[in-house]
Amino acid sequence: MSHYYGLVPAAGTGSRMGVDLPKQYLQIAGRPMIYYAVRAMASSPRIAQVFVVLAADDAWWDEYDWAEFAGKLQVLRCGGATRADSVTNGLAAMGVDAQDWVLVHDAARPCLTGAMIASLIDAVGETEIGGLLAIPVADTLKRARGLHVSATEPREGLWQAQTPQMFRHAMLQQALSLDNGFIPTDEASAMEALGHAPLLVAADSSNFKVTYPNDLTMARLMLAQERAET
Repeated sequence: MSHYYGLVPAAGTGSRMGVDLPKQYLQIAGRPMIYYAVRAMASSPRIAQVFVVLAADDAWWDEYDWAEFAGKLQVLRCGGATRADSVTNGLAAMGVDAQDWVLVHDAARPCLTGAMIASLIDAVGETEIGGLLAIPVADTLKRARGLHVSATEPREGLWQAQTPQMFRHAMLQQALSLDNGFIPTDEASAMEALGHAPLLVAADSSNFKVTYPNDLTMARLMLAQERAET
């Protein structure tokens, strides 16, 4: 029987946030943003262990107390220059079986819930390819030339990818090691480059990625509401 593992690549700097601190360490209610991504994954009874991939010279992680995740959380200081590099290095260091499932989740998606994780695992089941959380595109899409609209793109059939993205360990390793000059921006695109068609599992917009300062404000509000309701 396959096991499920979480992998959180967190070696980036988050330059679009306009701050010196890597964005995964920006504060939400007194905790670094990555805490909430780790908490969601570690709290799932179906995930055996959560691996966090840090840059080798990360100076912030050890400033926080991670004791509540003891026994389920392992830090891997093998982050790379790109997300794909960090995931590749993390996969190599995990030491799990080839057919085990790996759920790769962004450190900057702090509003992930246990229900979303369960929905992904249930939908993918024991399929061979795997899948990802995503939402259908609702807004009208404009292609730009400079700062002017050059075309309106049809949105039918378009989905916005989220995380976790869940694939078997060996297959994801193979996809990320493909040497064809293509640099994948997520795990699903690496799988697509191998000719696979990952399953789209409908999530919702609350599982957004914190990219710009206003996103952080929204995440703080949502997590504050969660605390008020519990």
